[in-house]
Amino acid sequence: MNKPLVYFLCTGNSCRSQIADGFLQMLGGDRYEVKSAGLESHGLNPRAILVMQEAGIDITHHTSDVIDSNILNRADYIITLCGHADDHCPVISNEKVIKWHWGFDDPAKATGTEEEIMDQFRNVRDAIKVRIEQFLTEGK
Repeated sequence: MNKPLVYFLCTGNSCRSQIADGFLQMLGGDRYEVKSAGLESHGLNPRAILVMQEAGIDITHHTSDVIDSNILNRADYIITLCGHADDHCPVISNEKVIKWHWGFDDPAKATGTEEEIMDQFRNVRDAIKVRIEQFLTEGK
């Protein structure tokens, strides 16, 4: 039996969607097929890699991808992680898809010292982890 496909979408597929992808693969990869993409491809954010390494998850093998209409239309869950992606998500022809918006601040826009910026990445990482755990326990 095929595992349900979860497709995380963000603007650039560099931070939030990559973090969500990493957590769901680690915590629920036995139950879900996980993919992520963006409206654009901005490359993997080095700070996202670092904060995920702090959490014990290696996302260095991930790629920053543009939304693939074939994956989009076979997804069981489409989850947008930023308002821009939610507002501009392509038309989905899959009538059975469950589409949710989980909005998180963009840590890539954080300002301040390096430590303050990294703290923003950690805060977003931790909030995404809580949301992934909720999805795995409650199915929503």
